[in-house]
Amino acid sequence: MKMVKSLILGSAAALVAISGAQAADLPLKAKAVEYVRVCSLYGAGFYYIPGTDTCIKLGGYLRADVTFNGSGAYDSPSWAGAAGQRVRTRNEYIFRSRQDLNIDTRTATEYGVVRTYFDAIFNWTTGDGVAAGSLGVYYAFIQFAGFTIGKAVSQFDAPWTGYPGNQTSFLLGGHDDVTGINQIAYTAQFGNGVSASLSLEDPTSYNQSAIYNTSGLTAAGFAAGVNGTNSYAGTSVPDIVGQLRVDQAWGLFQLSAAAHQVRASYYGALETSGHPSDKWGYAVQAALSIKNLPTGPGDSINVTGGYSNGASRYVLGGVSPSSFSMYGSSGSAFQSLAVGSSSDGVFAGTSSATGTGIELTSVWGVRGAFNHNWNPYWSTSLFGAYTSVDYNGRATALICATATGFNCNPDFKISQIGTVTRWTPVKNLTFSGEVMYTYLDQGHSGTLGPAFAPGGLKPAASYELKDQGTWSGSLRAQRVF
Repeated sequence: MKMVKSLILGSAAALVAISGAQAADLPLKAKAVEYVRVCSLYGAGFYYIPGTDTCIKLGGYLRADVTFNGSGAYDSPSWAGAAGQRVRTRNEYIFRSRQDLNIDTRTATEYGVVRTYFDAIFNWTTGDGVAAGSLGVYYAFIQFAGFTIGKAVSQFDAPWTGYPGNQTSFLLGGHDDVTGINQIAYTAQFGNGVSASLSLEDPTSYNQSAIYNTSGLTAAGFAAGVNGTNSYAGTSVPDIVGQLRVDQAWGLFQLSAAAHQVRASYYGALETSGHPSDKWGYAVQAALSIKNLPTGPGDSINVTGGYSNGASRYVLGGVSPSSFSMYGSSGSAFQSLAVGSSSDGVFAGTSSATGTGIELTSVWGVRGAFNHNWNPYWSTSLFGAYTSVDYNGRATALICATATGFNCNPDFKISQIGTVTRWTPVKNLTFSGEVMYTYLDQGHSGTLGPAFAPGGLKPAASYELKDQGTWSGSLRAQRVF
């Protein structure tokens, strides 16, 4: 027992000695802990990154919604593919869950603020699979001394992009690249809300519609709204975009213009077949926003109007399809069918000896919304759009060269009207419901058949060429943080 006691006392003495030695080695003052500090220079939510003079803000939103009578492109109307055919393989509702995360950094320098911005989304949508989903990069850009370099919203766009008041991503009648495109842009600020921008922008993601070689037109392609073989070549010159904006307390006015290279591939399968000469298309757009309306605080009217020749995506919308095909009932045939095909241009031929030049396609459209706040918790928007696609006489002749038994006219128009109501019971949490009607007014008339083969699950039969309309709607819950 004495031996055990001696061992315990000896061990305790050794520990005290060691602790004393370590304490003697410590500095007289401990280093102060560097806490995260609020950065009030750039608004709420910014903090200094410890040890730096850079401010950072983390944000995003979580969204869950469902679209009724939509198509495979999520919240688009039933205007193409299996949804447009109204066959049993289509999904009559489409769920989507999305998480968005963004990182915003700002650093003050002698040249002004250096900003970086990154925004990514994680989606799970009906049809993605049991455990799969999708990842997307919306924005990734640097801003410095007036320059914007990277993936950002086009300088052509209005500040509300394709959403003057709507919830759907498929309101046509204007430009929309809300998820950003690669660009190098410079913006000059002149004071009093007046600014101007000039940019070089990558057209491949959003701003190339189709260049159809009509020599590849088939019956099934016609029924799908495809006027031949899409023969866009690789890009050679980026789109050149300019913008002039006045943004003040009363609202906003903006003029935008873009030059777009229309560059076709070869007439045939090999480079020896030759190709049509390149052409330049263009687009212009005017945007107007009016605030401080007498109807109530926060109410606004947002509207755009645009025209393009050889640059149809600048009017038809960035995420919309180029081809439309909708079926319905008929009293004189198996079913009725409406088709429409947009393009930047068309040509024909299988070799340079017989091939034609590119005929550019013209498109014009208007899009807008009236946004009204009933009270701090409820708001409603009424929105609509009208888009017209026009092929000149030579292009029409190329498309209709093999048409028999019906009146061929590839021109078409799309009208849309809808409304959305939102309820915000607490700050940054919103529930909304939207309904929209889309009407496809085609130029063709007559009957296809009696054994016309449209492809897909549709049988060979007679089809009446007739205008079509469709309803679509959605419910959404969104929490922003």
